[in-house]
Amino acid sequence: HVQLVESGGGWVQAGGSLRLSCVASGYTHSNFCMGWFRQAPGKEREGVAAISYGGGIPYYADSVKGRFTISTDSAKNTVYLQIDSLKPEDTAVYYCAQGPACGSRWYRLGNWDYWGQGTQVTVS
Repeated sequence: HVQLVESGGGWVQAGGSLRLSCVASGYTHSNFCMGWFRQAPGKEREGVAAISYGGGIPYYADSVKGRFTISTDSAKNTVYLQIDSLKPEDTAVYYCAQGPACGSRWYRLGNWDYWGQGTQVTVS
């Protein structure tokens, strides 16, 4: 069983930065894919970024390229999402997820096996 626990959310002014963390426990593997998704009120959950647990080329949604950075620290079983130049439209609950492997269709919700409980990010 895999458990994912997010932290680092909060309230921030537009233009500010946050770093979200996701600690994974249970079975993990360097080939597994780790991703961040977000869901704003009244909207569908959308993919933000993904990367192989062991590192490698990251994937980003077009809407966050240049502002979001995903990274991993396998020694700490942790995946990070650095968010810079925050905008009000970034307000959402951010979720961490784990799937079998990263690929070009990483953003599809059905490709992910495990989800965290989410952390709220509010930008004003």
